[in-house]
Amino acid sequence: MTGRIVLFGATGFTGGRTAEAMLARGLRPVLAGRNPEALGARLGCETARADVTDMASVAALVGPSDVLVSTVGPFAELGGAALAAVVAAGATYLDSTGEGPFLREVFELQGPAAQRSGARLIPAFGYDFVPGVLAGALALREAGERAARVDVGYFLTGGGRWFSRGTAESAVTVASSPAFAVADGALVTEPGGRRLRTYLVDGVPRPAFSIGALEHFALPRLAPGLRTVDVHLGWFGRASTAVHRLPPPPGIALRGLRRLTTRIPREPDPAAAAAARSETVAEVFDAGGTLLARTRLRFGDPYSLTAALLAWGAAHASEIEGVGALDPVSAFGVDALVDSACADAGITIE
Repeated sequence: MTGRIVLFGATGFTGGRTAEAMLARGLRPVLAGRNPEALGARLGCETARADVTDMASVAALVGPSDVLVSTVGPFAELGGAALAAVVAAGATYLDSTGEGPFLREVFELQGPAAQRSGARLIPAFGYDFVPGVLAGALALREAGERAARVDVGYFLTGGGRWFSRGTAESAVTVASSPAFAVADGALVTEPGGRRLRTYLVDGVPRPAFSIGALEHFALPRLAPGLRTVDVHLGWFGRASTAVHRLPPPPGIALRGLRRLTTRIPREPDPAAAAAARSETVAEVFDAGGTLLARTRLRFGDPYSLTAALLAWGAAHASEIEGVGALDPVSAFGVDALVDSACADAGITIE
């Protein structure tokens, strides 16, 4: 690396863990934010006072050889200025978003500008959605040219409140926004939860509802003949069926949900987070619906995974191939992700 790593969000739960993961790798990020001094003193890092929602403030920190890493969400509300600053600078960008609307902004609006400036944008470089992109890529590699459809499912086991306030806020943003999918070879807009699918997780049927995800942009790049890409979220067990059947919440309900998120602690329950176990599965089918390949990735809690992946991505940013809006596979390649990133993040592949 010839430039600096600038980390926004280190005073939050996911960002703090990301800073620690970077330090464990021997990296020395600049911790940027409105009040980063206390954390910087504890971790021994350089700090910079900046506002992630002010493009000029971010632009003053980031040059063409720098890497900006952001864990500040909801990204649909707070992420646009940092993204635009990176594009203008021709720098490298990584974030932890799991929000479909923001992904569309990255790929459809900022991606072309990033190609012109030489910027490299890799959103959702964490639990959302590296495991599904990698599982899908491996299953597509095994399936070969007959692949016509990919289904990806995300599942989490373990009880208790494993999630943080930031995760809850992003979930409300996703619930209030249109989703998307790949159907008949094209990206189409649709309501979140429109489709319901059941996967076998450790031999137990688990329902999951459809969401918009990074896989919809990444996997057709690997297999242009794909006609369908579906991504499903299976965190909620039987409640997934209710999400599928109910319409998106109206404005008054959303305002109530947002008020409720302020009562959630900033950090997850430590015992629940430690006990969480995650599984992501990708299944590839031919045009007649015959299963061609299946790949499973297993790992621990989503926050540890996200921190490890963001630290790995920042450390390997000089190896990124291409410019514009990228996904993990197009940026780093399947083999590097399998041989290096998975080992660092504790991911096992079946």
